[in-house]
Amino acid sequence: MDTAEQRKDKYAPIGDAENPLLGKFDKPLPCFGCGIGWFSLLLGFVCPLMWYYATILYFGNYYHQDPRERAGLAASAIAALVFTTAAVITVAVIVL
Repeated sequence: MDTAEQRKDKYAPIGDAENPLLGKFDKPLPCFGCGIGWFSLLLGFVCPLMWYYATILYFGNYYHQDPRERAGLAASAIAALVFTTAAVITVAVIVL
């Protein structure tokens, strides 16, 4: 569809006929534009349960809906692993 052929009162789709996924990720990410993963990572310093929520999303392949979420979800999963390891070591030192 050539833009010269379109009327001014009609909607002109953004995209490419050869690559239909071109405009798929043009919309901003949720959670203030940073994505659920990065938002969970930042909020996890206040409430560590958010790291576990993001870990569940990561292992549940949530990032297949939007691949831009993968890095943030992976960072939250790593933060959950570090927090869990530190908590287990702290409890072991206190109890023993």
